[in-house]
Formats: sequence, structure tokens, C-alpha cells
Amino acid sequence: MTLHTKLKEYRAKYHMSQSDLAGLVEVRRETIGNLENGRYNPSLKLAMDIARVFETTVEELFQFTDD
Repeated sequence: MTLHTKLKEYRAKYHMSQSDLAGLVEVRRETIGNLENGRYNPSLKLAMDIARVFETTVEELFQFTDD
């Protein structure tokens, strides 16, 4: 299974940099970059924190697909 994310789209919609988002959810900027590039799977807490920032659901931001 492969994790796909809409983080870049949501960051653009909210005019937010990786650093901005990282600061809001208390992780390093590199963590956000790794999430966006599919190199890191978020913990449930991190996924929920990010969804809360964008006022959406975890399911909207992150999807697993059979690749």
C-alpha cells in the first residue's frame, strides 16, 4: 500500500509554507517534506493535528492505495 497525501494542495490553499505547518503541529520542516513526498507515514496524532489545522478530516488529507 502507498500513502498519498493532499498536504501540498492544502498548504497552497492556506498560503502556508512547510515551515509554517511544521511550527503549528510541532514537528521539523523536514517531516512535512517527507510526508508530502511519501517518505514518511504520520502517526495518528500528527495526522489529526494536521487535519485540525486545515479544518478537514484525516481521510481527506491521507489515503492509502494499492499500488
